[in-house]
Amino acid sequence: MSAPAPPMLSAAARARAGRLGLRPGRPNLDVFAETLEELARTDPNLVALTSDSRGSGKLGPFGQALPGQLLEVGIAEQNLVGIAAGLAACGKKPFAVSPSCFLTARALEQIKNDVCYSDVPVVLVGISAGVSYGALGSTHHSLHDLAALRAIPNLTLLVPADNFETREAIRAAARARHPVFVRFGKAPMYDLHPPGTRFEVGRALRLREGRDVAFVATGETVVHALLAAALLEEEGIDARVISMHTIKPLDTEMVLEAGRECRAVVTVEEHSVHGGLGEACAAVLMQAGVRTPFRIVGIPDEETVTGAQADIFRHYGISMEGLAGTARELLGTGRPTRAAVEE
Repeated sequence: MSAPAPPMLSAAARARAGRLGLRPGRPNLDVFAETLEELARTDPNLVALTSDSRGSGKLGPFGQALPGQLLEVGIAEQNLVGIAAGLAACGKKPFAVSPSCFLTARALEQIKNDVCYSDVPVVLVGISAGVSYGALGSTHHSLHDLAALRAIPNLTLLVPADNFETREAIRAAARARHPVFVRFGKAPMYDLHPPGTRFEVGRALRLREGRDVAFVATGETVVHALLAAALLEEEGIDARVISMHTIKPLDTEMVLEAGRECRAVVTVEEHSVHGGLGEACAAVLMQAGVRTPFRIVGIPDEETVTGAQADIFRHYGISMEGLAGTARELLGTGRPTRAAVEE
């Protein structure tokens, strides 16, 4: 029997989450599967396809409830995407579900040609993304997926941060008339948004105001940025937090506001520092002539350390403590924080 995975948050971060009133939620994958079944019950054209990943995709109950709307192709990711493209061309709404590390590497040609070049409304669902597979190591980490898919035209990229964003992202993907990729990890997520929040593809969500430093985060890293902002507040540092749930099309307006209104910008992602959210934001800022101090926090260009997701996050500074330290470093220019000025 394997040892239980360490908690995603440190004891101090869990305590701070409690003080902020953040409620523990469920893994986003559970909400994905539940939402997909709800939609499929009223739409017989909605079908799910898996590549020997019914269990890991949490689609067991879907298959029991709607056996005629679930197709298992086995360990054959290229076939998975090709079949999904064919079904979409025939009027179906296919959700192709597979571990992101294999879906976006083994089937990249089919994604590019069969789905995106053909412009069919396939929803590609990359599960267990980033370093969710933890100790299985680099072969099972998907730190390339956003970089590879950003380079393919005609593809929307969604990376939900919590259960609310997941539910709304899947509903939006089911309505989409063009290809969509949705990326999920495995860990239980905290609920980050108040009731009444409006979700829109391509429009980031601002979780916290601030003008000293802006954290622009995506997916399972967002909660760490929010907790880092709360920690920095105790030190008089005013931190903005943005949940960038859509990587493409990127909310350039929100990125530019962060760069122009804050003294520093930190992007945070469970992905390589090359080609993902950070470089997308950097390109927006540089092309607009915004020269704000900037840092990309992600996985560096090296063979990733092996361990549980929580351990890897802490190793690379994707944690409350690590992100707060990065913000302090960027702001250490000799200029006082806004709180100090007001005093």
